[in-house]
Amino acid sequence: MSSHSHLEPYRGTYGEPRPKRLDGLALPPRPMPGRQGLRPLKAWRYIGAYGPDLMLCVGTARLGPLRQTFWAVWDRRHHHLYERTVLGRGRVAMSGGNVRIREPDVQLKLDFIERAGTGVETVCPTGALHGWTRKQVVDVRARIMLGGEPYRWLGRALVDDTAAYYERHTRWRWSAGIGTAVDGTSVAWNLVDGVNDPPHGSERTVWVDDVPGEVPPVEFAADLSRVGDLRFHAEAVRERRENLLLVRSDYRQPFGTFSGSLPGGVELAEGYGVMEAHDAWW
Repeated sequence: MSSHSHLEPYRGTYGEPRPKRLDGLALPPRPMPGRQGLRPLKAWRYIGAYGPDLMLCVGTARLGPLRQTFWAVWDRRHHHLYERTVLGRGRVAMSGGNVRIREPDVQLKLDFIERAGTGVETVCPTGALHGWTRKQVVDVRARIMLGGEPYRWLGRALVDDTAAYYERHTRWRWSAGIGTAVDGTSVAWNLVDGVNDPPHGSERTVWVDDVPGEVPPVEFAADLSRVGDLRFHAEAVRERRENLLLVRSDYRQPFGTFSGSLPGGVELAEGYGVMEAHDAWW
């Protein structure tokens, strides 16, 4: 097993030249090996689109040979949460900037208006190995059928692509959201504590008018009611607890609204998104 315990964190723009010190690492777009020593690759794509009427997320996750697919739609108009989590691919198709869901009660067609391909990427040590992630904010168009009722939506989404050799026991808290500052500028955020979170070179990002900036370390309330000076008001919760002997996971991700200030002092007029707590043995 190669050791990267002294790896200096890297943060940059995906697609731009990386420093030479990373040449020895397998990093996207190159495929990453399914295992490094005893650690399987943990990889996922998560797309979260958040707005005043609807909030939704769609994701696929991989742990070694295992695959899982999940999705959820929080209908704020009718106070109804639709969701599924299945092993394998289920009735979800994700390809590039397109997402399709075909379920009896939910049909979704979501397209990136402009194909995403850059975004903020980081490479951080995780124990003796490394983890890679890319975070992007994109414009999306969605056509949704919920319980037989059609809905069209034009909004914004955060895309999280991650591939990492995280340690056997990994815990983190995370928040992602889309909103508007009091001066009318568009904002988005990706905040984390527990993974990819060194003081500098982290994945912590606030976008102001689509310009990303790294922000300092953040503190999450244990009950997910706050991160830094950003207050969270939970409305609907996705949660799942699994015990597959060698793999155990305790996961909680509420949808809701945000108020207060983002790291860096940007005050919100409105904000929509998620908080998350995840405790995994994998």
